[in-house]
Amino acid sequence: MAHTVRVGTRGSGLARAQADWVAAELRSLGHDVQLETISTRGDLRRDVPISALGRDGVFVRELERALLDARIDVAVHSLKDMPTAVVPGLEIVCVPPRASPFDAAVCRAGESFEGLSAGAVVGTSSIRRVVQIKALRPDLDVRPIRGNVDTRLRKLDEGEFDGLVLAAAGLTRLGLAGRITTILEPPAFWPAVGQGALGLQTRSDDRATREALVPLDDVAAHSGVVAERACLAQLSAGCLAPVAGWGRVTPAGELVLTARVFEDDSKSIRHVSAEARMPQIQRDAADFSHRGEIPTALGRDVAAALLAAGAGPMLDRMRLRAEESAH
Repeated sequence: MAHTVRVGTRGSGLARAQADWVAAELRSLGHDVQLETISTRGDLRRDVPISALGRDGVFVRELERALLDARIDVAVHSLKDMPTAVVPGLEIVCVPPRASPFDAAVCRAGESFEGLSAGAVVGTSSIRRVVQIKALRPDLDVRPIRGNVDTRLRKLDEGEFDGLVLAAAGLTRLGLAGRITTILEPPAFWPAVGQGALGLQTRSDDRATREALVPLDDVAAHSGVVAERACLAQLSAGCLAPVAGWGRVTPAGELVLTARVFEDDSKSIRHVSAEARMPQIQRDAADFSHRGEIPTALGRDVAAALLAAGAGPMLDRMRLRAEESAH
């Protein structure tokens, strides 16, 4: 029997595009869908850097509150914005097929990232992106930028910036893939944990909604982001920390996770990196092992290797500098 699903989303153009996709998929399966727009603190305060709004989760908490209050049945999140701490009573039950996890450069004159002139102004507010841009192009002037994708592109087109670094997935979902001038990908540039992936969150006891979402789940995407997020959680690092992670399932069925922790002390830029792999993720959608033990163990193993390589003190120093700059 058809199930009416109330889908909660942020109000930005990108968030609505993502929620519209989920709604269309559910309707194609015979469900009635109602879209509910929820304003978040991260959306309302565009005048300050994200790091100045407090701990991570500024785009998430109001959606989770709406779930707990039973005002919506499923929240559509960008997983890179989601804290790793478990909220009692809520669960990420579905990760649809993942878009590109990589970052992209958008340059005003259409040139490549490598072709930007020395001193060109590049906009991004992500510490992870800032550190990697400086490592590749220390001659660029990297400045913070806030606002949704349309706002950032307008600032670029008006000449305030010469280039931007954005998530390739967001541009693609908005029909703006044509603006991309360079894909920034490993091994030169590593993505954020969860980037390009959606997380569909429900109440743990809402069996009807969980069953409605099962056909949308993608085993490879889900297992990859579980490993990434387990690594981030084990590092006690938030989604705003300078941590990169990329989990993927190989054609042979092996789950591979690579993660990096970055540090920029204005004198030098350094990173530590670790990778591990585990067989075997089952591709049967009825087997939910990809949500649990195997990817979680992989993420924790990679985090342990990073900590053994000195990632802990690096994260502590970067966290302290972020707190100082926010005050």
